[in-house]
Amino acid sequence: MKTLLPLLTLAREPEDWRNRALCAEVDPDLFFPDKGQPSAPARRVCLCCEVRPQCLAYALDTGEAHGVWGGLTPDERRALVRERRTAA
Repeated sequence: MKTLLPLLTLAREPEDWRNRALCAEVDPDLFFPDKGQPSAPARRVCLCCEVRPQCLAYALDTGEAHGVWGGLTPDERRALVRERRTAA
């Protein structure tokens, strides 16, 4: 998790980052797996995406509680938020 902290310091880009996101090219249901279903397929897409840092920053800024954003699940994003609070 700690390796993601530098990604969050990148300058925020306008929302046109969504137009460059790889997730726009696949089934959106992939990023909102049912409880107990794997998130690995969505995460693989995220790993190849050039706007992953902006996507993750958006999810953290807006408190997105569902789905895979920036390659992280909701539990992972909550852990990252806790880690950032502890570090501050």
